[in-house]
Amino acid sequence: MAEEEEKTESVQVHNWAELTQLCLVNILSYLSIEDRWRGAMFVCKSWLQACKDPNLNSVIDLEAQFIESVAESSLSSTRYWNREFESKIDSMVRSVVIWSDGSLNFVRVRHCSDRSIALIAERSPNLQVLSIQRCPHVTDETMSKIASGCPLLRELDISFCYQISHKSLALIGQHCPNLRILRRNLMTQVNPSQQEPFVPREYVSTCPQDGDSEAAAIGKFMPQLVQLELQFSKLTNKGLALISEGCINLEHLDLFGCTNVTSRDIANASSNLKQLKTLKKPHLCLESQTERYGHWQLYDDRFQTDFFRI
Repeated sequence: MAEEEEKTESVQVHNWAELTQLCLVNILSYLSIEDRWRGAMFVCKSWLQACKDPNLNSVIDLEAQFIESVAESSLSSTRYWNREFESKIDSMVRSVVIWSDGSLNFVRVRHCSDRSIALIAERSPNLQVLSIQRCPHVTDETMSKIASGCPLLRELDISFCYQISHKSLALIGQHCPNLRILRRNLMTQVNPSQQEPFVPREYVSTCPQDGDSEAAAIGKFMPQLVQLELQFSKLTNKGLALISEGCINLEHLDLFGCTNVTSRDIANASSNLKQLKTLKKPHLCLESQTERYGHWQLYDDRFQTDFFRI
């Protein structure tokens, strides 16, 4: 009797291993990318092959894993900024790109480099969403390849990517007419206590200062935008005006931390944005060692920064 039960169990395990490719792909589609990469791929050769199926690799989204990891341990944040970790992310992204066989349409990762983004540009013509926050080694050169290789792009997040400049924004706008969402948030330099921990100080110091150049590129080449995030941008009244004149379809505008624009600037710009539904104003708290001044509106009204303009 015991021998029969053991034989039955053995047959059942064997059947799982011999499932058809179609069945395996269907089953594995219910797993998260983390479960596939940490578990399913190591079951057996047939499962590994199934994990490489293009139908399972049209999307790579690691954002939830990054957020959860940072929340659980500050040590994770430290290792994210070294080259070794970046290389691992690059390898993972490159594998997904190759396995997708051109079907990749959604990428949301962090801490990758030109090495993986260049391959995306080369092999993912159907890409629609690209989110690459906190990538210190993604450059204008590679983003120019994204512009020409991924014309269907509709959402782009290049927040905290400091080697990407207004040149990339112009190229993306010219070659990706479907772009509707742009996130170009920077790290605060006003209040060091609000900066993310464990970000290399030398990297924070390279924060782009040409906010108006970026705003000009956005206003001129991205007229179809409906959502724009520019937290802690250095843009001034001039740049904001260019955006309001060129991106008249904007519905959501985030200017949190943009200390170079005043309430009057924002009111003037908003008058051109008839479709605007939500507007996030700077509302920045200014702190010193002795006292905290009010929010951005109080700062703006009390010191009347408009009076210093020529």
